[in-house]
Amino acid sequence: MPTRRELLSIAAAAALPLGSLRAQQPLFRISLAQWSLHRMLFAGELDALAFPAFAKRTFGIEAVEYVNQFFFDKAGDRAFLAELERRAAGEGVESLLIMCDREGDLGDPDAAARARAIENHYKWVEAAAALGCHSIRVNARSSGEREAQKGYAADGLRRLAEFAEPYGIAVLVENHGGLSSDGRWLADVIEAVGLPNCGTLPDFGNFTIAEGEEYDRYRGVAELMPHAKGVSAKSHAFDAAGNETRIDYRRMLEIVLDAGYRGHIGIEWEGDAPDEIEGVRLTKRLLERIRDELAPRYA
Repeated sequence: MPTRRELLSIAAAAALPLGSLRAQQPLFRISLAQWSLHRMLFAGELDALAFPAFAKRTFGIEAVEYVNQFFFDKAGDRAFLAELERRAAGEGVESLLIMCDREGDLGDPDAAARARAIENHYKWVEAAAALGCHSIRVNARSSGEREAQKGYAADGLRRLAEFAEPYGIAVLVENHGGLSSDGRWLADVIEAVGLPNCGTLPDFGNFTIAEGEEYDRYRGVAELMPHAKGVSAKSHAFDAAGNETRIDYRRMLEIVLDAGYRGHIGIEWEGDAPDEIEGVRLTKRLLERIRDELAPRYA
């Protein structure tokens, strides 16, 4: 989102009143998480290199969030990364972040295992920088007593964020099961890390702490938003009116906007029906509709 000084400069150059220019700026922009198309990608129906163009041409989305599982063996492949970056740039698509899984637990109670997990993420920091991303998304998995887990996770995240800082990359933690789905616990972890390039990626879903134990999703997102450098709009199913059936999107977006967030909100479709393409389209329509309805309030 442009600063007031930038808006004044643009408005002066265009001979437009500041209020008119500000009114043209959307409350947030929409991005697409690669996981939304995971069935197509795993089936080979969509190639990882083709993802940015597919996002732009199929959905009109100009920003993407990658998932390392779809090019897991390519983190150090400079030719692959250069080609992916070239294709995204050629389509006018912005690369935002890489979601990283299967690299060990950054909050592992075992110091040696935690160190290995931290080092396993180094290559993804470098890959994100090569792609022009601003962040990698990681998990804060740990085990043991609540306060001990907080210490282990903060240690792992701090050390990874320190490595990432010279690359201009932020380390974002998503609520993604276990204690990370406890909004207060995860916010406390980020505060314990205390580094500006370590923050959160609040997900509208993913608030299952354990079987039969659910954290309130609206409270959780509100607790994570002060540290957010991205937001993930999870969706599973829609009713005939085009509303998500499990999540009150209007309430969620009000929480996000009330926190002052004006960055990208990423679509992450996880439903079984309709298919992935229609699921993404339905989520995009819902985000756009509520964004338009809320625009006068937040202008």
